[in-house]
Amino acid sequence: MAGVLQESYEVYREKLSLALIFSIPFIIAFAIPLLAPLPTYITAGAIFLRSASIFVNGNISLLSLVVITISTIFSLLFLSFAFVLISLLVKSKRTHSKVGLRAFKNIETYIGRVFAIFLLYTIAIVFANILGYFIGISALLTGIVGFFLFAILFYAPSAVVVDDKKLWRAVRDSARLVVHEPQYFLMWLVLITVIISVVDAVCIFVFSNWAGYIVLVLNSLFIVPYFVIFQAEAYMNRFRLLRH
Repeated sequence: MAGVLQESYEVYREKLSLALIFSIPFIIAFAIPLLAPLPTYITAGAIFLRSASIFVNGNISLLSLVVITISTIFSLLFLSFAFVLISLLVKSKRTHSKVGLRAFKNIETYIGRVFAIFLLYTIAIVFANILGYFIGISALLTGIVGFFLFAILFYAPSAVVVDDKKLWRAVRDSARLVVHEPQYFLMWLVLITVIISVVDAVCIFVFSNWAGYIVLVLNSLFIVPYFVIFQAEAYMNRFRLLRH
C-alpha cells in the first residue's frame, strides 16, 4: 500500500503544474452552488445544500428547482472534466506516453461516462435524502447510501479513463475490485478525512471567518488532485506488469 502512496506522490510532484491547471474546474464546480441562489453552507472544504430547509419551508418554487438542477449538472460536468484530465496524467506516466492529441482524442467520451457516474451517485443521494426525510431517518439513510454507493463506484471513473471501459462495466469492475482489495479504498478514505480535517482546523484557527473559503480553494487545488491521482494509481496497481 505504501507503494501506491509513493507513486501517487511522484506523479503529483512531477506533474504539479499541470495538476494545478487541471484542478481549476474543481474550483468552478464547487463555486457554482455557492454563487447560485441556493440554501448552501461551506464546511471541510466543500459546499453542501441545506436540503432540510427545503423540506421544512415546503414552498420551493419551480424556478428554484430548475436552478438547483442546472447548478448541480454544471458542477458535475466540471468535476468530471477535472477528474478525467488529472487521471490522464497518471495514465500517461504509467504507460510512458505523452499527454497529447492521442491521449485526449476520447476525452469527450470519458467526460460523458464519468459525468454519468457522478450523476447516478447524486440522484441516489437525493432520493435517499427525500425518502429518509419522510420516514424520519434522513441523515442516517443518506449517510449509509452515500457511503456504500461511493465504495461501489470508487474505481469506476478511473476504469473509464484508464481502460476506456463503458459505464456498467466500469461500475461492475469497481465493485469487484473494492470487495477483493478494500485496503486502498479504506486508506484513501482515512487519509483524505484526516488531511482535510487538519487543514480545516488550522485554517479555522488562523483565518477564522474566512476559513471555509480558504479550505475550499486549498482542497480544490492541492488536496483533491492528489487523491484523484491516488485513485488512478490504486486502480492501475492491479496490473502486475505495472507494479514493478
